[in-house]
Amino acid sequence: MTIRVALIDDEELVRVGLRLILGAQPGVEVVGEAADGAGAAALVRDTRPDVVLMDLRMPGTDGIRATAEVVATAPQTRVIILTTFDLDENVLDSLRAGASGFLVKDTPRAELITAIQVVADGNALLTPRATRHLMDEFLRVAPRGARRSPVTPLTGRELEVLTLLARGRSNAEIAADLTLSEHTVKTHVGSILAKLGLRDRVQAVIHAYEQGIVTPAG
Repeated sequence: MTIRVALIDDEELVRVGLRLILGAQPGVEVVGEAADGAGAAALVRDTRPDVVLMDLRMPGTDGIRATAEVVATAPQTRVIILTTFDLDENVLDSLRAGASGFLVKDTPRAELITAIQVVADGNALLTPRATRHLMDEFLRVAPRGARRSPVTPLTGRELEVLTLLARGRSNAEIAADLTLSEHTVKTHVGSILAKLGLRDRVQAVIHAYEQGIVTPAG
C-alpha cells in the first residue's frame, strides 16, 4: 500500500528536501504541499493524505491550530509535527491538538521514513525519549497540585498497562513487565483508547499525566 503524504511548511527549501527524500522512497507518495497552516485543512480535504508532516512554527496559522483543523477535517489523517528544537515549548499543545507524534527537522532519513510508516499504520510516534520530553514539558506548564487521581472506567490490568505506556514502554516491554503476550497488550491498549475516547498512545500518555493516573515522581 502506498502511503500518501502531505507537506505543510513555510520554508520552501524544507518542502523541497522532504519531497526529494520521500519521492525516492518506494511505497511513499507526496500528494500535496502548502506553505502555511491556513491552507492545511483545505489541502487535506482535497488530497486525503494518510500522513501530514506539519511545521510547528509558521506565521499566521501555526502548526497547533492547523493540526486541530486537519484532525477535525479528516480524523483518519495522522499528523507528525516537525520542530527545529527537541524541547519546543509548543510541542505539548500540538499533541493535545491531535498530532500523533513529533520529530526534529534534522532527523535522519531512515528515522523519518520509519516514523511515517508507524503513524500510517495507526500507531503513535512516542518513543521513550519523546515521552521524557513530553513529561518535562507537562511538568513545566502544569499547575502544582492541580492533578488528582480520577475515577476511571479502566480495569486494574488496563491501569497497569496505561501506567507503563505513560512511562514510555513499548508493547514488547509492557508484555515482559506484566508477563503477557504482545497481542494481549495490544488488545488492552485498544480497550484503553476506546474507553477513554482517546485517539492514540500520545493522547493516552497526556491523559495519564493530566489526570494524575501517573505522576513524574512515579
